[in-house]
Parts: sequence; structure tokens; C-alpha cells
Amino acid sequence: METQVSERLTIKQIIADCERYWLDTKVPRSRVREMATELESHLLEAAAEDKSPEAVVGPDLAQFAEAWASEYRGPTSLEAWNNTGDPAAHRADLLSAYGWLIILAVAVPLLIMFGPKENNVDDVEVWRWIWVVGAAALGIGEMLTAGFFLLPFAIGSVAAAILAFAGVAVPVQVGVFVGASILALWGIQRFAWREREEVHALGAKRYVDARATVTETINRLDGTGRVRLDTEQWRATTLLDEDITPGTEVRVVDVTGARLVVEPLE
Repeated sequence: METQVSERLTIKQIIADCERYWLDTKVPRSRVREMATELESHLLEAAAEDKSPEAVVGPDLAQFAEAWASEYRGPTSLEAWNNTGDPAAHRADLLSAYGWLIILAVAVPLLIMFGPKENNVDDVEVWRWIWVVGAAALGIGEMLTAGFFLLPFAIGSVAAAILAFAGVAVPVQVGVFVGASILALWGIQRFAWREREEVHALGAKRYVDARATVTETINRLDGTGRVRLDTEQWRATTLLDEDITPGTEVRVVDVTGARLVVEPLE
């Protein structure tokens, strides 16, 4: 009984740590609840099979939590870019992704110097507040959500606010807001969703593509079956309709909870 209580406390702590990490890294709360429920079922299933939590989450809980979190938000650093090993190509990628910043850095000063000025002082003051408040609200909203959706519009509002404080005409401010938002959206999405390096399997997922031997007939409909993987016994299932008999060599194609999904080797 003491062992069971200890295991449940460990599972509870793992879930709490993962939830905290997911929330801190801007995974939507609705997703966090779903992920926590799924993780709990995997951990409890593993415990029922006398397996340690490491069989599910692996030796590094932070890496496991990040692997799950990355499925619900785009990569947020240059480490997520596809590394071609070509410095020139990498620089070209950076210039392409940050091209919108270069355009804004050139266009805004030019508009301040040569753009039409707004003669109505009241309108200028009102639009200054509109852009400043809008930029602040969008920036806060971006910090509370995931996906970089609000950030481009916050950038557009900042660019328009700079023009408003410089006294540039309101139609130009609006045009810059729209243009800068579109450019920022394009640039950020290009950066965030650039082809990523393959994420290495963590926890039980590391067994995908491993070979095992069937020790108990695997029947998908009955939910029966076991395999020997290295020196461990695992519950197993298959996506095939026919049974897989003992002694058959199989390949792991997926992991669901503490159960391996296998198919016979050809």
C-alpha cells in the first residue's frame, strides 16, 4: 500500500511539473488540461504494468514536457530552424525571415521625413492614443496566448504610433499599420513555422522502430498481447486485423500509453 501511495504521489508531482511548464511556455490552458489528462492515463497504465514513470516520460522530464509543448505551438528560437550546414544559406534564411524589419526600418523614417503631415492637432492626439493603447493591448494579449497571431498587429500599431507622434497624416498611419502587420505576419510565420529539425523521441516514444518478439498472441479486438523488447515485457497491440502469434519478430510503429503498437517484420 505504501508503494502504491508513493507511486501516485510521484505521478501527481510529474503531472503538476508538466502543467506548470506548459503554462509557462504559453501552451493554451485548454490544451494543458487535455495533455495532463492524457499523461495521467499513460502514467497510471504504466504503473499498472509495474513500470516506472520513466518508461513514459524518459529520464529528462523537462525534455519530455517540451516535446509535448512543441506540438501545440511553433518553435520559438533559431534552434528550430532547419540547419543546412551552409552558412550562406543560413544567412539568406535570416534575411528573408527578418526582411520585414528591414523594410520597416527604412520605410518609417522616410515617411516621417517626406510623408504628408496631419494639420488637425486633435486628430493627431486621438490617433496617438489609439495606436499606443492598441499596441499595449495586443502585446499583452500575445503574452497570454500562443501562436504569434497578435504580435504582428502589435508591431503594426507600434509603427503607426511612431508616425502619429511624428505628425504624419492619419491615412498614412492606417496604411502603415495594415502594411506593417501583413509584413510582420508573413515574416514571423516564416520564422516560426520554418521546416524544423526532427524532434527526437522521448520517453516511451524512443522505442519506435525498435524490434521485439511476440510472447503472447496479439489480438487487436480482444486487447490481448505481449512482446519482449530487450529484457522487458510490454503489453502490445496492432493495427492489423489478423492475430500475431508468439515467436513472431515485430517492429514498434507507435506507443500509446504503456502499450506498444507493432507490426510483423517482412
